[in-house]
Amino acid sequence: MSVIQAIIIAIVEGITEFLPISSTGHMALTSAILGIEKSVFTKLFIENIQFGTIISVIILYWRKFLDFKKFSFYLKLFIAFLPAAFVGILLKKHIDRVLETPLFIAIVLFLGGFLLLFVDKWFNKPTIDREEDISYKNSLWIGIFQLLSIIFPGFSRSAATIIGGMQQKLTRKTAAEFSFFLAVPTLAGAFAKSLWDTWKENPDVLTAHNIQLLALGNLVGFLVAIVAIKAFITFLTKHGFKAFGYYRIVVGLFLIVFLLTGHSLMIQ
Repeated sequence: MSVIQAIIIAIVEGITEFLPISSTGHMALTSAILGIEKSVFTKLFIENIQFGTIISVIILYWRKFLDFKKFSFYLKLFIAFLPAAFVGILLKKHIDRVLETPLFIAIVLFLGGFLLLFVDKWFNKPTIDREEDISYKNSLWIGIFQLLSIIFPGFSRSAATIIGGMQQKLTRKTAAEFSFFLAVPTLAGAFAKSLWDTWKENPDVLTAHNIQLLALGNLVGFLVAIVAIKAFITFLTKHGFKAFGYYRIVVGLFLIVFLLTGHSLMIQ
């Protein structure tokens, strides 16, 4: 992987991680377009540049994350994180198998677009517009919804948790922000596990050059994600999900045709 390729992948990650359009699908397509070969390091890179996006959330919402007097905020995140942590370990073989099936991910990306076309109509009577008003029960249900992105890679973690929040009567803005908050423990857990597994099984991959690429990727992802998060909140509050639904349908259909015509994608 070259420096330019690393920067491009990081830009894609920074833009798509918090949007309901599947960062997995987009990084797979970008990798194919760039001609990046599947390897231990490319898998590590794609999984670990999420660290930069985690930091972007903490920086943007530092008052939330550094207000240690409000223990309930951390407890809500922990409760919402538990289903993903448990099922992620339980279904690891299933997840690894599906991640090696690009057509499945493309189909989920495509079908998920139709779901987003109707979300705003289904959940149009919100009563919760502050994180402080989210109950522990609400948090658990949002965490359960997050499982959709684990069981069906390509669904989008962001889409699953925001839809879960809206189903629990959170406003679009509040649901999106809680989705960002929940990304911190979820992505941090995935980051730590990926780094540990790689270090344990392939320690030689962490060369000085590769570590520099990881650092660069995280920096770029961090900067891009800050802009993407702010823009997404503004757009979502004003316009809702429909545009993202149409976008997913178009991209998903393109990927399906791309794969069925004999092309291949490198996914993690």
